[in-house]
Amino acid sequence: MSLAAPTSWSRPDTADLLRRHWPLLPLAATVLALLIPVPAGDATASGKVGPADAASLLLVFVCGIQALRGRVRPLSPLGVLVLGLPAVGLAVSTVTAGDPYAALPGFVRYLQVFVLVPAAIVLLVRDASEFRLAAGCFVVLALVQGAVGVVQFATHTGASYQGEDIRAVGTFGPGDVMGMATVVAYGLVVATAGALAPGLPARVRRASGAAALILVLPLVLSFSRGAWIATFAAAGLVMVLAGIRRALKVLLALAAAGVVLVGGFGVGSAMVAERLTSITQVSDAPDQSVTDRYTMWAAAGSMWRERPAVGVGLKGFPANRDAHSGLALSSGSDTAGAGQGYIRQPLLSPHNMYLLVLSEQGLTGLIALAGGWLALLVAGLRRCLAGPSAVRDCGLIATGLLVWQLTDFLYADIGGPSTVLTGVIIGLAAWWALPSGSGTGEPASGDARGRRGRRRAAGAAPGRGPGAPARVAAPEGAAGR
Repeated sequence: MSLAAPTSWSRPDTADLLRRHWPLLPLAATVLALLIPVPAGDATASGKVGPADAASLLLVFVCGIQALRGRVRPLSPLGVLVLGLPAVGLAVSTVTAGDPYAALPGFVRYLQVFVLVPAAIVLLVRDASEFRLAAGCFVVLALVQGAVGVVQFATHTGASYQGEDIRAVGTFGPGDVMGMATVVAYGLVVATAGALAPGLPARVRRASGAAALILVLPLVLSFSRGAWIATFAAAGLVMVLAGIRRALKVLLALAAAGVVLVGGFGVGSAMVAERLTSITQVSDAPDQSVTDRYTMWAAAGSMWRERPAVGVGLKGFPANRDAHSGLALSSGSDTAGAGQGYIRQPLLSPHNMYLLVLSEQGLTGLIALAGGWLALLVAGLRRCLAGPSAVRDCGLIATGLLVWQLTDFLYADIGGPSTVLTGVIIGLAAWWALPSGSGTGEPASGDARGRRGRRRAAGAAPGRGPGAPARVAAPEGAAGR
């Protein structure tokens, strides 16, 4: 008598996987749609609704359908507060704006990124295996965009940097030079966490480590100081959380890769060194980009002091910029290369998310948004330190991505096609940090009613007879290993 389990139990087919995980398809599309190139020569494309934005709206729609059917994860009161409070702050800033109609597009954008997309992810992602599927999409996106960026550097077809078309920007174009750096950094953080996670199979850890090493090169060639700093902070925290011994191995490997690429092969060594040096010299001899940033920071602070409670209103920074800026501010930044001619882009934000929120939404908006992010960070760190080892990789990924985003917000704000990924990251961080409303305290818990329904659909009654195939319940979060 054969003891092998039926094939349908041990190796589910594609149709079965789609039936069980189809609500995640819009989430995967939201991330992977950023592989679609932005049309060259359209410097305003980053302000339009792109394929990733359309996929995120489909994600929210699917979440609404599943919620009506009772097939979403229940939220605790804390989850409702953290995810819903920003909507209140946004509504207040819109109503109190000098021109509420002009503020409406900003309200919709902020609502999409900071409320609807995160909430949809928290409600739809049912267990650790689905979390890993979503995180894996970031690595795929980063590898493809990074490969395009390396080719751009090697063939001098990238964005213009110091008179040469060598800056790696992927498919985002010179109008969004931070796009590729952002998605590559996301993938590097996820891959680093996967390489360090003790609960994952050895082959997955090895593949993740290789991906992290590969992604170092395109991140360096992006020449993005803010992305470098944020990646260093996030990867460093992930290494500390994973353990010093594991961290030293990965750190030595990454350092060796950097030495070989920049020192051995001379990959942009002079320009990388100059860019690194400029990080510590911004107060002594800042270039024009740094001067512009300091000037816009001061303008944002001036706007907040004028209306400290509610700010000047969403989308109000560009209209109020000149009235609060000094003479040191230039008229814009020069962009060229990567299939686009010379275009001078206006400076419409302070390149600091916290100051942008403070200037446009005042203390009301800053407390609602940044307060929620801080709560997610603290709760995520606590659970990462005390949570079950079977889902430790999810904690490392969620915490690392959130730390990257919060650090990058010191040097950048939302804007461009990759903005929708900010909502995905906040959603993944909230999924990990917030307890379930079922009272179990485990965000990775599956829907028991859904499992019973699948057993009934497969013809297996709860009390199986002697001829029924045996099933052993997997431990929490082990389904994706």
